[in-house]
Amino acid sequence: MVETRIPKRSKKQQENLIKQVIEMMAIPGKSGEELEIAEYIREQLIYAGADPKAIRHDTAHRRTRIRGNVGNLVFKLPGTYKAPRRMLSAHMDTVPICEGCRPKRVGMKVTSIDKQTGLGADNRAGCGVVLSTALEILRSGLAHPPLTFTWFVQEEVGLQGSRHATISLFGNPELAFNWDGGSPVKMTIGATGGYRMTINVKGIASHAGVCPERGVSAIAITSLAIADLQQQGWHGAIKKGKQTGTSNVGIVQGGDATNVVTDHVYVRAEARSHNPNFRKRIVREIESAFERAVKKVKSVQGEYGSIEIEGFLDYDSFKLGPKEPCVKIASAVIKSLNHEPLPAIADGGLDANWITKHGVPTVSMGCGQLNAHMVTETLNLKEYLTACDIGLAIALGFEV
Repeated sequence: MVETRIPKRSKKQQENLIKQVIEMMAIPGKSGEELEIAEYIREQLIYAGADPKAIRHDTAHRRTRIRGNVGNLVFKLPGTYKAPRRMLSAHMDTVPICEGCRPKRVGMKVTSIDKQTGLGADNRAGCGVVLSTALEILRSGLAHPPLTFTWFVQEEVGLQGSRHATISLFGNPELAFNWDGGSPVKMTIGATGGYRMTINVKGIASHAGVCPERGVSAIAITSLAIADLQQQGWHGAIKKGKQTGTSNVGIVQGGDATNVVTDHVYVRAEARSHNPNFRKRIVREIESAFERAVKKVKSVQGEYGSIEIEGFLDYDSFKLGPKEPCVKIASAVIKSLNHEPLPAIADGGLDANWITKHGVPTVSMGCGQLNAHMVTETLNLKEYLTACDIGLAIALGFEV
């Protein structure tokens, strides 16, 4: 270990960091279409002196639910001294509302010129922190432990890039730091787990005016199931004893005409909980509600409908202890910059869910983004510069 001092950036260096992140927010790249921003990052690394052979793409985009145009981008640096390898990461994709963004700086804030377009600071600001850290090390020849810089694809559609990452490209890091939304002093040390479900409800079609009794309404089955979940406390915010979680039926599609008893309804739902076993319980309750509803609707001939349920784990929950090295280091860096770290547990998923699942404990921090996924999204540049300071200190081997 070497003594780590956080370099003080000049006004010009700070302005260059701001210029770069604004450039990155203007580059389109919704989930599955991250090639252009990936090429920008690669070009910047090579221009700063990175060995092109040390920059790799995996093939995660061939295994994701959305067929993408590029995989995760990984850049590895050997250390200038021996120490456990550290990984710094962020995701490249933005949500569709940010397509066509034209960033506008006013003082120390950035917004979108177009009032109908999001900014994309989530998560181009995170990409900027990780990229600027790598560039400064390359340009200045700063001493550092072994480092891996990773930019993930398809985070916004279920953490697909980090889930399907080729782990061998990481170089066996022992601890990781991820940058996403929010305050730079917020340390997300845990997050909930999420399970997605697709439910196909099948009924029997009949003429709704002439012989409705000969049909079985898939809409009626679906309605009864959702009402059952709501009445029993298994929809929305869920609290059963000491256990908590959430569920939501988010998509219900079916029917083509009012004079036909609907014979098919497509339903998508989700269940979340920090407790994996309780999350499974929520899933079972959703399944049971639909199974009960099928038995409550039958035709005059005594025929019933049916259901088909498919589900998958989007991401598992995790929680890091206060003595986890990545948590201790992040906390110490934030304190060294005269800020008080704010530990947090997220009720949504982060790439850290899957990185930690892959065996690399990961703490997540923000970069000054506010109102993500909204047309009112802004980037606080003072907080962004603080995030860049934190990223550089961690990469240079800051220890507790």
